[in-house]
Amino acid sequence: MTFFAVLIAFVLDQARRAGTPTPWLAPMAGWAGWVQRQLDAGHALHGWLVWGVALGAPVLAVALVHGLLARASGLLAFAWTVLVLYATLGFRQFSHHFTAIRAALESGDEARARELLAQWQGVDVADWPREALLRRVIAQGIGASHRHVFGVLVWFVALSALGLGPAGAVLYRVAAWLAQAWGGAGHEGAPVSDAVAQLARRAWCWIDAGPARMTALGFAVVGHFEDALERWRQQRRPWSEPSDTLLIAVAEGALQVRLGTVAPPDDGWSRDLPAPQLAHLASAVGLVWRSVVLWLLVLALALLARIF
Repeated sequence: MTFFAVLIAFVLDQARRAGTPTPWLAPMAGWAGWVQRQLDAGHALHGWLVWGVALGAPVLAVALVHGLLARASGLLAFAWTVLVLYATLGFRQFSHHFTAIRAALESGDEARARELLAQWQGVDVADWPREALLRRVIAQGIGASHRHVFGVLVWFVALSALGLGPAGAVLYRVAAWLAQAWGGAGHEGAPVSDAVAQLARRAWCWIDAGPARMTALGFAVVGHFEDALERWRQQRRPWSEPSDTLLIAVAEGALQVRLGTVAPPDDGWSRDLPAPQLAHLASAVGLVWRSVVLWLLVLALALLARIF
């Protein structure tokens, strides 16, 4: 039933109004804040305790509800899985930003595109050259599609195979949220100790490492395979480090366009690639959707293998 749950969640996501607030964010923020106030004493051990309770409670609650519903009715458990996936997985939670920026650029309103990107990312892009602006938009779209779709999908399938229902989707999204809220670039303003912030970052690296490599593999298969693998080889990182650089590097090879960071890449291979143009925004969207189709086909084949 994993395939059908994912498929229905995707269909429901497309019917969702773009920009609709994510329903679990406010309760999660309240819960995480309460846990931090009660348990965070600044020591390394408390870091594990705060992060573990903040993450573990919602994950266990979702798994417990799924188990209870499965005992009562398989249909109820399936409906619960679809509901949780609808809340955690989908393009509509971020695509309105990318779509609005793309529309502004296509209409020639670059100032509006810069304003929208600044609102999305919380950075000042007024003085960036057009190439850097396009690179950032494409890279951010690729990263957001991984965090909101592919990463969620990988953890959902993994824990669903263990009988935990949609707990994996919650684990991935909550871990990502905690890493950003507690261990992100602006964590100095968050009411957490350094021990909690560092643990949130480290734990997220390990949780995201496997899904990021699965996403990168999908991009390579549906894009320029050899160049994507070459970029993977050049940018391979330990699993204990953030996977963003690896993911963007593989997308760079798959799309055959220079991405990287705001500054031009130093390696000769990247300099040989064309600078991003407006048309590459559509290419990035196509790469993401082809990857979605690829993984849906993989799930469908797994379902057929179980049936036959």
